[in-house]
Amino acid sequence: MPSLHFLRGHRGEYLVALQFVLFFAFIFAPRWNPLATQGLMDALEPLRWGALALFGIVALIMGGLGSVHIREYLTPLPYPVDHSQLVQHGVYAWVRHPLYSSQLFAALGWTLFTLSLTHLAILIVGFFFFDYKSGKEEAWLTERHPEYVDYARRVKKFAPWLY
Repeated sequence: MPSLHFLRGHRGEYLVALQFVLFFAFIFAPRWNPLATQGLMDALEPLRWGALALFGIVALIMGGLGSVHIREYLTPLPYPVDHSQLVQHGVYAWVRHPLYSSQLFAALGWTLFTLSLTHLAILIVGFFFFDYKSGKEEAWLTERHPEYVDYARRVKKFAPWLY
């Protein structure tokens, strides 16, 4: 009989499932903002496009470089693979969780572009979700790599110089 160990969620399986729920909720959520009149949207159009481009590019860079730098250890689960090494170079010298950051920055870009309060609400929930998920991941990484404590003191979690 196949092992059903994953049903216990000891490696963060439920967190991954919840992440997919949030992802699809964000994608399929309707745009809603009763204050965003067509005149306001038109007046802010250059800024909206600029925000979408800026945060979209940041998201692509963080996600792309983050994936490349940990490609040997990449897993959908927050629990580190047995052969993992602590990566502190490249984009990981700027933020500890660039893959989570990339999703948050992409969502921020879309939220600013659409001015959607629905998407803003999901973005806020997503931030707290990734903060919690990264905390669990960091506890596991600290068990495996005691030097993670010093790394976490030096490098921000999601946004360079901010958080």
